[in-house]
Amino acid sequence: MRNERGIALVTVLLLAFALSALSLGAGMMAMNTGLVRRYNERLAVVNDAALAGLEEGRSRLNGTKTLWPSSSYVTLENNVAVYDASGTVLPGLTRSTWAGPSGVSSGQYGVFGSIISQVSDNTNIRVVRRLEVNQESFAKYAYFTTIEGTIYFGGGDQIFGPVHSNDQILIHSSGARFRDIVRTGEGITNPGYGTFDKGYETGVPIIPMPTTAQLTALKTQAQTGNTYFVGYTNGGVGEARTRVEFEPVDLNGDGDTTDDDEGFIKVYQGTSSNAPFVTASRPGTLTNSENCGDWNSAHSNQFQAAFDHSSSGSHNRTAALTAANSKCFLGGDRNLTNGWVASNGDGAWQLWTGPVDARLTALKGAEAPYFHPITRALNPNFKGVVYVDGKVGVSGTVRGRVTLVSPTDIIILDNIKQVIDPALGICDDILGLFAGVDIIVADNSINAPYNTTGSTWKTMRPVGNQDEYIHAIVLALDNFTVNNYNSGPNDTESCDGITWGRGCLRLTGGIIQRQRGAVGTTGGTGNLKRYTYNTCGVTDPPPYFPTTGYFTRNRFYEINPTGFNVANWFSVYQN
Repeated sequence: MRNERGIALVTVLLLAFALSALSLGAGMMAMNTGLVRRYNERLAVVNDAALAGLEEGRSRLNGTKTLWPSSSYVTLENNVAVYDASGTVLPGLTRSTWAGPSGVSSGQYGVFGSIISQVSDNTNIRVVRRLEVNQESFAKYAYFTTIEGTIYFGGGDQIFGPVHSNDQILIHSSGARFRDIVRTGEGITNPGYGTFDKGYETGVPIIPMPTTAQLTALKTQAQTGNTYFVGYTNGGVGEARTRVEFEPVDLNGDGDTTDDDEGFIKVYQGTSSNAPFVTASRPGTLTNSENCGDWNSAHSNQFQAAFDHSSSGSHNRTAALTAANSKCFLGGDRNLTNGWVASNGDGAWQLWTGPVDARLTALKGAEAPYFHPITRALNPNFKGVVYVDGKVGVSGTVRGRVTLVSPTDIIILDNIKQVIDPALGICDDILGLFAGVDIIVADNSINAPYNTTGSTWKTMRPVGNQDEYIHAIVLALDNFTVNNYNSGPNDTESCDGITWGRGCLRLTGGIIQRQRGAVGTTGGTGNLKRYTYNTCGVTDPPPYFPTTGYFTRNRFYEINPTGFNVANWFSVYQN
């Protein structure tokens, strides 16, 4: 017992040390918690300042269109003070903001870019945030005009997709239904006659139409992609010396033409003053037609144009147009020459100057070098743009993503469809038509009935029914219209059971035009409208299709601030 007298003192000292350690630990934890809390609060402020910089940058770009650079980047802020919502300076914070193209920097699928905001404080906290942006494409609209004129929506019109007009929208008492939002820079006359599934807005800001400068930019892209063609301005309304025919080819023999390398075009050009032949326009005297005829035993069951028939006899020129198997074809069609020929006195197919795929040669023989690839698999420099420097007619079946451009008129000569039906909502195929003047549905011997005897009208389209099909987003700097919409028969072709002049005009895509053009009359001439919206125009617009200039937000990203250099970043992401 005498040896353990000091145990109490030792125990007290040990307890004192333990309590001191606990107290010190608690104090350190409290202090660290405070430091972490204050750091997180400060970090949140810095982060919010960076996010605000992104939105302020987007607002500046939308307010001043000239700020956006075509290459490299622009500095919107350079180590400036940061303000809160009340306009008070946030002490110790500085911000820099930059913007420029990124991602698909060539612009092949529109205008994409990035806004980057860097914020630092006086305690060495630094954050870098990026906002991916893209300019709205005009392809987002089902219907867009600058001038409505005196044309009404009515007769049960149904418009699917967004509608915008800078002008007054007129609605007839016969009623119209708008399946998506309607916006107008002015107002709506007789809104009570309309059904607005998603409402409407009036007095909204004006959206300017694209300019001819954008046409010039697309010319450069087509030249780079080996799809630029010198055209002509010969011919009347709805006529052209050059035509582009979309023709997919099943290269791998799998029974379809949906593969990535199976899209092609062929380009035919008529000789001087031969635009009516190229576009199958009706001649003044119908029996002089070089585009229409029949197959008959009198000429070895080969096709013979009406013009090449005798003017008398049992099978004369008139009989060639009234026979059960009489048809009309566009200039250069193999049926007109009973087999494909590269050129003759009427015109010539244009040669592709690049390498020809062996599979194509095996399938098409001597015709293979006249197929122009519109895919990067077989044309690595292809930018998605086909440019004809003059008036151009168009027809065929589109495989791929293409914008066809003309500084003058684009004439729709026959049905133009996608390989993949746009109704399926698959965006692998899409066509944009961008014309410096008009986009015109031709009043030719294929789209419209043929008055074969002076009193009998007959449909002469070689393939398909009476309706006109257009799978495209059309943009005309003047108007989209049907040629001679107010003439011709009014009771020859049927549109959904309604007897009409030229049947239905079935357009799937969108219509953007400066001034609204007519496609028919209430008297039954021309076409009845059957328009459907292609939602791919919003998510996957045609290549280089003109944009409104308004940037929308896409995704936010965090960038590691360690070693960040804005010049290096844009250099990497613009390659």
